[in-house]
Amino acid sequence: MNSLARWVGLVGAAAGIGTLGVVLCGLWRGTRRPKGRSTGLAKWMLRWPVYLIIGILFFGTCFLLWRPLPLSLTPLTDTLMLVFGALLYFSGLTLVLWARLTLGKMYNVSSSLGAHLYANHQLVTQGPFAFVRHPMYLGIMAASVGGLFTYRMWTFVFLAIVFLGLVVRAKREEQALAAEFGEQWERYCQQVPGWIPRVRRRDHKTTAETSDKEP
Repeated sequence: MNSLARWVGLVGAAAGIGTLGVVLCGLWRGTRRPKGRSTGLAKWMLRWPVYLIIGILFFGTCFLLWRPLPLSLTPLTDTLMLVFGALLYFSGLTLVLWARLTLGKMYNVSSSLGAHLYANHQLVTQGPFAFVRHPMYLGIMAASVGGLFTYRMWTFVFLAIVFLGLVVRAKREEQALAAEFGEQWERYCQQVPGWIPRVRRRDHKTTAETSDKEP
């Protein structure tokens, strides 16, 4: 079991670093594009000096908290937590990557205090955005909780708590998008939920018509 946990941990670390690299690459490209509509304090908060300070504090805290949780588990519980955590962790990272690549040039970083759109910004509604409005944030939160079950380090307790703030950040982004796209955004919100995908039911009229055509 220790061997399995070690391999899952190594693969998970590589996947997490790779995902972070893709996200940071998008952030770098986004800083070089002309900005459009903004909300809140985005004009002052979303700058490279602020990114640098927040990054140092964030990753420094993660490093200092990389200590095991004081848990005493049975072998069965240990295995179940590892399997559950790995499934949630890797699923979350996959969703983050899918959403990030789907956004393409429209990807930008916001904060709980404000959000930026680009000049000539386009509303992305395909890929994972056809199921939920905030798939990237949902994936980040899922990965942080999955990492807590997989690694059982204080770092992931910190991440799971901090990433709850993504709900507030999402509201800031929605304010900017609503102001930018108006009715198009309203229609999108009516069709696609914010966080939990809907189980789509078949249209009753279509079902009835299909039944009538059957011999």
